[in-house]
Amino acid sequence: MTIRESSAEWQGTLKEGSGRLRLGSGVFEGAYSFPSRFENGPGTNPEKLIAAAHAGCFSMALSAILGREGHIPGSIRTIAKVHLGATTAGPTITRIELETQASVAGLASEDFERLAQAAKSSCLVSRALAGVAAITLKASLVEAAANH
Repeated sequence: MTIRESSAEWQGTLKEGSGRLRLGSGVFEGAYSFPSRFENGPGTNPEKLIAAAHAGCFSMALSAILGREGHIPGSIRTIAKVHLGATTAGPTITRIELETQASVAGLASEDFERLAQAAKSSCLVSRALAGVAAITLKASLVEAAANH
């Protein structure tokens, strides 16, 4: 079994305090605070890290699914937007929007859409975030007309 580790340190009160998030490998470390999380303050936040993880996982899942179908992508670029909203339970991730563009020679747009939806369902991070009310996907095949 593979285990991944990251850490967070927080000092002070919720609104006036601050902290640091660090990936276990050390390739990323960033400051976070109440303003960076719930307002538009400088720094990062856990939701941005979830968005990065989801975009990366989805892109790899799509590459794997395309490969199994005999299509090697030239490139896949995915943006994940994590929506943080207020619910009766408190602040909640209410929605995640995935938007992906891929360059895949010889693949029809409708086939790409079907495979992208399959990647959204099978991506490890999508499955881990199954409690999010809505995870949507907008998939675009770059130069789709030339690929028919």
